[in-house]
Amino acid sequence: MPETTVVVGGGVIGLSVAWRLAARQRVTLLDPAPEAAASWVAGGMLAPVTEAWPGEERLLDLGMAALDRWPEFAADLGVELGTGGTVAVAFDSADAGQQDTQAEFLAARGRAVRRLTSRELRALEPALSPKIRSGLSVPGDLAVDNRELLRRLRSACGTRGVTVDPRPADEVRPGAVRLADGTEIGCDTAVITAGAWSGALHPALAGLIRPVKGEILRLRPRSGEPPVRHTVRALVESRPVYLVPRANGEIVLGATQYEAGFDTEVTVGGVRDLLADAERVLPGLAEYALLECAAGLRAGSRDNLPLVGELEPGVLVAAGHHRNGLLLAPVTADTVYALATATPAPQPTTR
Repeated sequence: MPETTVVVGGGVIGLSVAWRLAARQRVTLLDPAPEAAASWVAGGMLAPVTEAWPGEERLLDLGMAALDRWPEFAADLGVELGTGGTVAVAFDSADAGQQDTQAEFLAARGRAVRRLTSRELRALEPALSPKIRSGLSVPGDLAVDNRELLRRLRSACGTRGVTVDPRPADEVRPGAVRLADGTEIGCDTAVITAGAWSGALHPALAGLIRPVKGEILRLRPRSGEPPVRHTVRALVESRPVYLVPRANGEIVLGATQYEAGFDTEVTVGGVRDLLADAERVLPGLAEYALLECAAGLRAGSRDNLPLVGELEPGVLVAAGHHRNGLLLAPVTADTVYALATATPAPQPTTR
């Protein structure tokens, strides 16, 4: 009889873990609100280099290992990857100074990137504003349509026999998960993958994971605007903004970042600031159609590194991925699979 596992939380981490484990175990996935997951409102960037910053060396190394896993992971799920790379742009001289610091940090880690003038940037991405000061080209970054990925993962979980239970969990302990209605589901292993809500499910996680609110917009070109061919990450007077193109021409624009508890309402100020900064980077956005405004809760940790491991025998955690849930999904699933099945974890390749 195969062992039983309950995975608590159905965002990209929970789905990836459930899918991997279902190849060997009987898996139940507790997922009361699929579209509440931060991964549903993510930009879809798989960009560890342009996320890197001094002091986050371990996160950069982990992200690069995860990036190496993505082509195989995407192929297994039948998901198309965006391979145009990232163009990182600085709007003014102060922004360029921050970008210089990042480039020097990356060079010291052996991750050199190419510095570009404003004219060179617009040769790569004609939609960019001529007012942009300078930038970096990062050709190795990838991107994925996050919602298509989630749909594919749910389908793949179904194919492998994962049982999806919409009831919310209240507490996780060895041998059982207690549900909010007072009933329990017995299991050999429980895996906490509930994102920003993980901290309330086990005493060992208290105070270690917090919600970090982020807002995104989805835009559609109407007529005449040049297509955006690369992921664009910009600093506009020190405020970060990103624009991620989809295959159908749409753009995901993000992302604000607030410490606002579990508030998921979209604010007027957040939408205003995103549009204002993005239009300074890509002036043609003023003619786009605004399709959607949404907010999600990233699972922040104290050092921006995820918490992945054993809390006690029979209870595992994979949470606290903050901005990198999509990027780290393959390696997180590999690690949880190794822990749950007592098999060696795959060794990451290095560049």
